[in-house]
Amino acid sequence: MIYGKMWTVVKPTVGIPLIIGAVAVGSFSVHYAILSHTTWVSAFLEGGAKTAAASMPAAPAAPMKK
Repeated sequence: MIYGKMWTVVKPTVGIPLIIGAVAVGSFSVHYAILSHTTWVSAFLEGGAKTAAASMPAAPAAPMKK
């Protein structure tokens, strides 16, 4: 382990939950920042692209040659 000596200062029963909690808080804060500061992410998650594709008119079919 790279940081093996860290566990002589901090007990693993305290350090591991602390590290996991810090990663979780960091992840939630990044995701919250992305969702609250962009418009395209929420539109994508709500399926905004489906409504734009459905409103496009269909192209007319070309006549078949005999």
